[in-house]
Amino acid sequence: MTATVRDEHPGGHVDEATARQAAEQARETEWRKPSFGKELFLGRLRLDLVHPHPEPDPADVERGEAYLARVREFAATRIDGRRIERDDRIDDDTLRGLRELGAFGMKIDPAYGGVGLSQYYYGRALMVVSSASPAVAALLSAHQSIGVPQPLKLFGTEEQKRRYLPRLAAGEISAFLLTEPDVGSDPARLATSATRTDDGGYRIDGVKLWATNGVLADLLVVLARVPDAGITAFVVPADAEGITVERRNSFMGLRGLENSVTRFHRVYVPAADRIGAEGQGLKIALTTLNTGRLALPAPCVGAAKYSLAVAREFAAARVQWGKPVGAHEAVAGQLAELAAGTYGMEAVLDLCDLLADDDRNDIRIEAAIAKLYASELGWRIVDAAMQIRGGRGYETADSLAARGERPIRTEQLLRDMRINRIFEGSSEIMRLFIAREAVDQHLSVAGELIDPTVSVPGKARAGAKAGAFYAHWLPGLAVGRGQNPASYAEFGPLARHLRYVERASRRLARSTFYAMARWQGGLERKERFLGRIVDIGAELFAMTAACVRASRDERAGSPHATASAELADLFCVQATARADALFDALWRNDDELERRAAARVLDGRYAFLEEGILAPSDDGPWVAHHEPGPATVANLRRHVPR
Repeated sequence: MTATVRDEHPGGHVDEATARQAAEQARETEWRKPSFGKELFLGRLRLDLVHPHPEPDPADVERGEAYLARVREFAATRIDGRRIERDDRIDDDTLRGLRELGAFGMKIDPAYGGVGLSQYYYGRALMVVSSASPAVAALLSAHQSIGVPQPLKLFGTEEQKRRYLPRLAAGEISAFLLTEPDVGSDPARLATSATRTDDGGYRIDGVKLWATNGVLADLLVVLARVPDAGITAFVVPADAEGITVERRNSFMGLRGLENSVTRFHRVYVPAADRIGAEGQGLKIALTTLNTGRLALPAPCVGAAKYSLAVAREFAAARVQWGKPVGAHEAVAGQLAELAAGTYGMEAVLDLCDLLADDDRNDIRIEAAIAKLYASELGWRIVDAAMQIRGGRGYETADSLAARGERPIRTEQLLRDMRINRIFEGSSEIMRLFIAREAVDQHLSVAGELIDPTVSVPGKARAGAKAGAFYAHWLPGLAVGRGQNPASYAEFGPLARHLRYVERASRRLARSTFYAMARWQGGLERKERFLGRIVDIGAELFAMTAACVRASRDERAGSPHATASAELADLFCVQATARADALFDALWRNDDELERRAAARVLDGRYAFLEEGILAPSDDGPWVAHHEPGPATVANLRRHVPR
């Protein structure tokens, strides 16, 4: 398949087949490196790919630890998170300090003036910064995980790198502009256009929505559709003639986020500022996100650590009915889930970051799982911390301080955390993305069998190909190391959890095969089934990460080795219960009943339930339509002193 999307329906209605084809054509279709996640979904526990636990390069450790010390000092003394929350603005002094710290060049190679942190230490730095202000962490993450530095690192020419990366490392800010008012995760409908000019350049017209950093960015990555070629990526100076920041968007959380609606009116871009070839833009965006997504779990883990610390101290200090609230069984169970969940999330993040650093594995599935798992479990952990804090959890930090109590920002944390289930691919989209990658092997050998457009002779050839694969693969799912009670003995008491992972991975693969046989081409529409398949795989991956982490701690003689093993055991017990419930729900569920009910809801059959309240405002459309053309409002772009 080609990576070029040639849909000619910008902004209008696109049928489901065309939309799916656009997304499919932008995928990385080859697996040149091994993938633990891919093998896990195929029923093979390739423990050799993650155990012994990868370790950071000594040079990365020296550079990373020295820089982390500077980041901690800066976050503690120069980032006033409560002020940013009150003012809904990251102040100029903080931005200046971030430049002095080199924070905008954390991921940029020293050859271009950057700090050159590994993925592992970059994640650690974001975790520290997020504990001071999640908005500042979002600023830095959007700038270099998906902004200009990462696409140029992966796809830029040497001339582009030398021209732009030193500027970015020195503190110019970047933003990534893909989403449009009527286009989220459906790229086939992208309406922003890039029309070729006589001199070989382009004129960009369109409107981009929810551009994080868009209000103060200096450089932009813009995705636009080139006629007869497809979606293409460009580097565009934010002050180019014809660019207008029309609005600074406001949100439930992440106050201080400089997020924009940005209009392009005949914005000229020379050919030298195109990233990659025409038509490669969506592939560039998706490839960038494969590692860029790893920036999101870090603040999620940071939020979980903060929640655990607050819940632990408060539950020990707050006395009700003669004993600390944490000693009551109902709260004790929540504390156990907080501790185990935080341990599992961090194990997943560390493993994925180090796999990304060694560059020997394809981590597209692992990175997506890390983002999905950390955002979902992290949300539950923060919510549990609020429940333990009770009314104090719901009260703002400033209000608590005014009453003479610790200014703990639990309610802010809950608001800030919620976006992570939506950022850079909602949880629902992540599940579909992972599911597509998980069944890639099946589609490569049997896809033509379930494709109605394939001829009878083609199906015959496909049948022979599929038969050869399944004749070898299916028998291997019958038995495995997980059935041997002596397997994985090197993990001590945790071995039973890895035996479960091995058995469950084979069961998961069999379930996927049965579903393909049952629904064939209709499987792609069984989104809730696929979501459960993915969630099971995520639990199995997290269990493996936890066991491997505990094993590493024991081998290294860590002073926390015993506690680490206890937490890994607890986490795996909880994850096993979740996975077993998901397995049960694969084939025993109310999906069809609920699908029919949803159709009736959409048809208005149950609208009588909405009576008795003041109706939601009907002033304006659900999705605003932005006509291309010159801006009609003042440019709200924020100019930051250097």
